[in-house]
Amino acid sequence: MRIEGKEIVVTGGTDGIGKVAAAELAKAGANVTIVGRDGAKGEAVVRELKALAGHDRIGFVKGDLSVRSGVHAAVGALTDRLAHIDVLLNNAGALFQRRELTQDGIERTFALNHLGYFLITSLLMERLKASPAARIVNVASGAHAGAKLDLDDLQNEKNYSGWRAYQQSKLANIYFTYELARRIEGTTVTANCLHPGFVATRFGDNNGGWLRTVFGVAKSLLAKTEADGAQTSIYLAGSPDVANVSGKYFDNCKAVRSSAVSYDEGIARSLWLASEQLTGQ
Repeated sequence: MRIEGKEIVVTGGTDGIGKVAAAELAKAGANVTIVGRDGAKGEAVVRELKALAGHDRIGFVKGDLSVRSGVHAAVGALTDRLAHIDVLLNNAGALFQRRELTQDGIERTFALNHLGYFLITSLLMERLKASPAARIVNVASGAHAGAKLDLDDLQNEKNYSGWRAYQQSKLANIYFTYELARRIEGTTVTANCLHPGFVATRFGDNNGGWLRTVFGVAKSLLAKTEADGAQTSIYLAGSPDVANVSGKYFDNCKAVRSSAVSYDEGIARSLWLASEQLTGQ
């Protein structure tokens, strides 16, 4: 796969499968900009990726995507640099064992994992439409299976569970992808989402106690490598096989069915409206 000169933005590109995907896409000839919270780490990763890719067309933009100001800062820097965007790979995400609020007053899992995708995509849409054929790729998760959204309690104020909040945020990624695909139908932009698999990254390490222990044991016994976990992201970002595919959920580089509830268009529309209100769009 060669994608020479494509402008690709990868959120959460300083670690895990995001970093692997950024590296592989750069090695395939793309111009890659990674977005992350930590400036020093981001610049170090850029140096590493330049050496791996054999070219200098790799950059870093700082932004905390769990808060509106951080998303707007990142988007401002991206739009200053890029006249168009060919691929937006929404990858940044985390699981928080304890319920925490961002400075915007939003529960952190929902804010980062869903609203971050929603807001950065909305703000970059004109740059995506400026590409002759742009792709939005949202990293969801098979963890969405069994989850349901309570539209009256999207931020889990009533009875918080870190794992359930994560599951719901990944279901929200799928609702967002399907609704987005419907709204951009007829444009030059496509939108798809994916399950990367259970991957041996630093995911979950920000938590202490039993949750970190459980994730650590499970990763040591069951997890894919980061390289394997990044493959579907890379495929959706660059393969000609999916150039005209939109509104699908992928696992192991194949379109598969997501959970039955994820196809409820009414919930998807309601989530979209709620997301607009919460992000000021």
